[in-house]
Formats: sequence, structure tokens, C-alpha cells
Amino acid sequence: MTIAFTFPGQGSQAVGMGKELADAFPEAREVFAEVDEALGEKLSSVMWEGPEETLTLTANAQPALMAVSVAVMRVLEAKGFKLAEKASHVAGHSLGEYSAHCAAGTFSLADTARLLRIRGNAMQAAVPVGEGAMAAILGLEVDDVEFVCDAAAGETGSVCQIANDNGGGQLVISGAKAAVERAAALATDKGARRALMLPVSAPFHSALMAPAAAAMREALSKVTVNAPSIPVIANVTVAPVTEPGEIVDRLVEQVTGQVRWRETVEWFAGSGVTTLVEAGSGKVLTGLARRIDKALTGVAINNPADIEAFL
Repeated sequence: MTIAFTFPGQGSQAVGMGKELADAFPEAREVFAEVDEALGEKLSSVMWEGPEETLTLTANAQPALMAVSVAVMRVLEAKGFKLAEKASHVAGHSLGEYSAHCAAGTFSLADTARLLRIRGNAMQAAVPVGEGAMAAILGLEVDDVEFVCDAAAGETGSVCQIANDNGGGQLVISGAKAAVERAAALATDKGARRALMLPVSAPFHSALMAPAAAAMREALSKVTVNAPSIPVIANVTVAPVTEPGEIVDRLVEQVTGQVRWRETVEWFAGSGVTTLVEAGSGKVLTGLARRIDKALTGVAINNPADIEAFL
């Protein structure tokens, strides 16, 4: 059995996440306390008590999800599970790529929390509210979705592109509101099972996020970037990265680039990985992995019972 770890992205947050871990394990409590200290506020209180609309804010959801993922990893490590010895690679979905790097030692926990707070704020500020949009397109192939994005962008003279290729016939498009709405209509005409506008606050992973990419380039220049203890698969290239300079480049590109998750899971399968372990809140990536390659075993770890079962 060859194991790789994956780390969830935005959308996996839920009020109460991480509370069972904190109640059961001192190592988890230390993670949440360190994140609170790094941010200068009690993010853990928002995570455990809500309100949901405050937790869902991009600037809160991103460090919060990372904290739960890293808490799982710290507990596993305390129980004798050494990531670099037991797993072949790690990867994360969008913000989860930062969780993967933190787990691999690329960044300190405090720096990761602060980077994700900056990332969340910068992504939110990049485009005025109401000017951008995202939509989920279900039941079309990548080539067809690229076609409708290009057609909509050409008609409206604005940005429209694939933001996430999540696999299982699920793609997310992002860009200027009018262009995304036009692409959704074209996708329906082309036979999409559904084309659903998403309740998001900004057009993530599109060229409109260029100001946020510049902000992350600056923020990453101010932190220590170590060589990770285990290769991290980059979202935008679907290739392992281990060199600090390249890691920074890939994380900057990721802000405006596509999260190629279907290809990432396929890369794992083609590289001999048999079990994908999702560490953190929810089971979204575990469900996607099963749809992409039924031969892969998926395991989600987000509470004490999951940890005991996994070990």
C-alpha cells in the first residue's frame, strides 16, 4: 500500500470543525492556539461557535481549514506516524496546497496562517463585489467547457476560464459576471446536466485575481521557505515541487491559474499510490477521488475516531 495525503479547500468548512480534536488531543489544541496567536484573534472561537457567515468569509475559512488539517497531522505525528516515512507525496486543493506545505515543513504554522489570511483578503479585494462570478458545470468534458468559456469571453470581451477541474464531470468556471453567466447558458445548450451559479464572493482562480497574485508574491518573499520533507504536487502543473523558489512561483501562479485536481488524482494513481488520505474538515476530496479512479482507496480523517481507525 502506497499512501499520499490530500488537504481540502474552501467549501469544506463547517461550524464546529476541529472541536473534537481540540477536546481530545493537546497537540491539536496547541495548533489552534498558535493560529489564534499568529492572527491576533480567536479564530478558533469562530470555528467552533460560528456564526457560519463569519466562518465562511474567505479570510477566515482559509486559515481555519488549514488549522484543522495541520491539527490532524500533528496528532498523527505525536502518535508515531511520520509523514515523510509513511507517505509518498502530498497535495492540497487550492488553499489546501498551503496546508500540504505546512504539513511538509515548507512553512511554519504561524507563517502559513498569516499567508492564508493575506491570501483570503487579497482575493476578496481583487475584484469589486458583484463584478465577478463562478459557476459549476456538470456533465461536460473539459474541451467542451473550454469551448464555451472561450466563446463567452469573446462575446463579452472579458475574462472567463476554467478555475477547477474537480473530476467526475464537475468543472468550475470563473471570471467576469456577464461572461460566466453567458458561458453557463452556452454550457446548457451544449448538453451540460447542470450549470449552476455559485454563491461565492469573488472570481477565484481567474485572471481577474492578478492583484491577489502580486500580493502573494510579496507576502511569500517575507517568510522562510524550506525544502519540504516530502514532495508536494502543485495545483497548476500537476508535478512534484521541492525547491523553495519553484514552490513560491507555483503558489503565486495558483491564484490566477487552474486547480487541476482531476489530473492530480490521476497522477497519484499513475505513480503507484493506492490510498489517498484526506486530512482535515469534511470528505469532499475523498468523494472526488472515488469518482475519478474507483481503484483508489479513499480515507478521510477529521475527528478522533477517524485517527484511531487510520492508525
